[in-house]
Amino acid sequence: MAAKDSRAVFLNLPYDADFERLYLAYIVGLSALNLEPRTAFALPGGEQRLSRIVALLDSCAYSIHDLSRVQLDRNPPRTPRFNMPFELGMAVARAGGNRKGWFAFEASAHRVQKSLSDLNGVDVHVHGGTVRGVMSELCNAFIANGRPTVPDMLRAYRGLRRQLPGLLAEAGTRSPFGARIFDGLCYAAGTLVRQAK
Repeated sequence: MAAKDSRAVFLNLPYDADFERLYLAYIVGLSALNLEPRTAFALPGGEQRLSRIVALLDSCAYSIHDLSRVQLDRNPPRTPRFNMPFELGMAVARAGGNRKGWFAFEASAHRVQKSLSDLNGVDVHVHGGTVRGVMSELCNAFIANGRPTVPDMLRAYRGLRRQLPGLLAEAGTRSPFGARIFDGLCYAAGTLVRQAK
């Protein structure tokens, strides 16, 4: 197995319009912490999605698993989203049960203890479903990666929100959840973070 990229962070998140604000917050927050966000959809196609996720988990020093979406969706058949807990399970298994390298994030306090009781005893980073909460919890998770301030991160986030329509147009898409736009978002976030300091 190849060495892990010490700055790479695999993002295991719900990729949909309702999560867009927090998705952008993760990108900006990780950039401010001098880390590189990675997603499965940003990898070249050809391989099965699950194979790409395993390869990402193996290549990234860290992974973040946002378990905010355990509720039932609105569309029949009403089901919860199992991708995030499934991928967290893969990360835990690949780490040999070692706590180092993976982080569980959640919007609601104590919900993980009910929905995924095997994580009892693990510190879950509760962001409250807010941009500020994501940034604050990223700083708690990656304390050794410097001391960016949350206000600086929020300034960079607001800048990225302003640039989003242009970045989407440049990528020829309406959705921020795709390979080409992801690269543009990460580049813009890095630039904005440097300007916010």
